[in-house]
Amino acid sequence: MKQYDVTITETLQRTVSVAAAFRQEAEQMVTDSWNHQDYVLGSEDFVGADFRTTAERELEPKKTMDVLLVQPNAFPRPVTIENGLEALQAAVGGDIEATYPFDDNVALVINDEGKIAGLPLNRALRTEDGDIYDIVVGDFLVVGLTEDDFGSLTPEQMEKFEKQFHQPETFIRMGKSIMAIPLPDDMVKDMAEKQPLQGMKPKQSDRECL
Repeated sequence: MKQYDVTITETLQRTVSVAAAFRQEAEQMVTDSWNHQDYVLGSEDFVGADFRTTAERELEPKKTMDVLLVQPNAFPRPVTIENGLEALQAAVGGDIEATYPFDDNVALVINDEGKIAGLPLNRALRTEDGDIYDIVVGDFLVVGLTEDDFGSLTPEQMEKFEKQFHQPETFIRMGKSIMAIPLPDDMVKDMAEKQPLQGMKPKQSDRECL
């Protein structure tokens, strides 16, 4: 794919009759009158147009990546998005932050101000012992990592993190601790029917209480 710059040249033309002693005088008379705007050429004087390519450039194809979208009260789903800041921001509904909580070569792309904005609680992050140390809020992405950028998940990574985040959770405060309770499948499906997913936009549901 290439990008071309094409110059459009329109030609306006009008013939003016003047009385003069010789050709140069006639041309000068008409030139002076034109400079004083006695003659203003418009659409009725149009006689043609020329289109000429003045430059061409190779266009880089837009890069996309296959990642996992995880939303509150919904099962994760694979999505293909452009690998660019605007697409990532659209996916999480605001400025992004990347976290690296796993040994795998993946990152979580989350909304940088999700907790401040009161986005709904989504999935718990746990230690090796299964203790909750953080809760991700709002929509987030699981993305792969390349040497210097985000990239597609491998099929194995896609399967692994779909299983890890498969079951939506609701959260209850128990004294000083927080308990994450998996939502039953029928409740998840019921919520999906009442609040169908709308593309990549984050849901504006009420925040679940701790």
